Amino acid sequence: MRRSLLAATLALAMVGAPVLARDALPVPPSGVMGIADAQLTPEFWVGRLTAPDAVVLDTAAIAALNAKVARLDPSMHDIRHLPATLPHDRVGAWIAKLSKRPSGALFDAAGKPVPSSAIDAVMDNVALAAIPAEVSPRYGMAVRRTALRGYPTDARVFSHAGDTDIDRFQESTLFPGDPLVIAHTSRDGRWLFVVSPRYAAWVVREDVAEGSADKVFAYTDRTPYRVVTGAKPRTVFTPEAPAVSEVQLDMGTRFPLDTSLPPDQPVNGQSPYTSCVLTLPVRGADGSLSFQPALLQRNQDSAADYLPLTRANVIRQAFKFLGERYGWGHAYNGRDCSGFVSDVYRSMGVQMPRNTSDQSISPGLDHRRFTDADSHDAREKAALALEVGDLVYIPGHVMMVIGKIDGQPYVIHDVGGMSYRTADGTMRHVKLNEVSVTPLLPMMFNDRQTFVDRMTSIVRIRP
Repeated sequence: MRRSLLAATLALAMVGAPVLARDALPVPPSGVMGIADAQLTPEFWVGRLTAPDAVVLDTAAIAALNAKVARLDPSMHDIRHLPATLPHDRVGAWIAKLSKRPSGALFDAAGKPVPSSAIDAVMDNVALAAIPAEVSPRYGMAVRRTALRGYPTDARVFSHAGDTDIDRFQESTLFPGDPLVIAHTSRDGRWLFVVSPRYAAWVVREDVAEGSADKVFAYTDRTPYRVVTGAKPRTVFTPEAPAVSEVQLDMGTRFPLDTSLPPDQPVNGQSPYTSCVLTLPVRGADGSLSFQPALLQRNQDSAADYLPLTRANVIRQAFKFLGERYGWGHAYNGRDCSGFVSDVYRSMGVQMPRNTSDQSISPGLDHRRFTDADSHDAREKAALALEVGDLVYIPGHVMMVIGKIDGQPYVIHDVGGMSYRTADGTMRHVKLNEVSVTPLLPMMFNDRQTFVDRMTSIVRIRP
């Protein structure tokens, strides 16, 4: 963009006129307005910052923020301090809130309508009537990455025939080592309704190992540990210990080190000197929880602690997911928009609510809310003041700010597509369906409104 045009558009912005700079952004062959190859590297954005490695929040401030979110946010669950028994109504409310009978038409992967008899079978498997008057919670943890489902079934269903990207029964994902409470079992015995710190949903029984609360939380609290800072590295292949062979470890997960083994002795058939020896949870034949050593190569991204919360780290961590396929509820071995931003921040120790609807209004997070009373000019002024790491929410979506070019904010987000108006005023839509870098201002929510017009909240993970 020409400097004279930039000066004019910023001057107009200062007096409340619409920002016009987005109209001048170049459109490369990809169709993604304003993005060339240079903007697809983290160092491009880090290099534009002053003091990129300055700490935004230190460890004590992050701990205080996490405690505040855990205390104030109703979507979070304090499973460590649950009573010895849970009343029927509490467990029933958890399940009924999630596993309501679907009211609209649903379609299977082949585009055929899902018959009501199939929905009847799913609802019968929920077995609400089987919840006893008092439930004794059992503890456990996930032993592999596994889906959290809205209903006790692995059937994939969709709102529209042929649109198979958003499975309406998919909710979220558990990662290896995630602690949980088992509150109910499906009628067929194959599914468990579990409550984890950030979500309550159904999970396949085979992906959960059961143990005492003391055993579970001793593992989660153990030191020293490693934090996974790569997108999704895997443990070393080992035929000697299949349960811990090539296990995927997603960004932000934390695993205690096994310090009991002699460093000069083989672990699972090989020397450990080129790897970190992690302790991973495994499930016994009887479903019980135990632990085994596993090797994570030193050339895989991990750290001795959570990364410092700096603007450079926010950008670099986010770019490790660039191009990953969009996965609603962490499906497709990926993540969705809210899962993406929360996994990035989790690698720096920040624990956020799971969904956009909770993140955007969380009483534990610093946010600016927008309502219909906020004008376009007020919203655009707020957009122009965004800083690296800020999270921008519109209905059903969240974006992370990575910097500015000529005063315009750019974002990285896990998004289905990009719509914008071309120079002749027509609308163009580019399908993305991945973690993408885009400018914010040109993004159109519909034929009349931009993303900025539909902002509901800006969340700031900083002082």
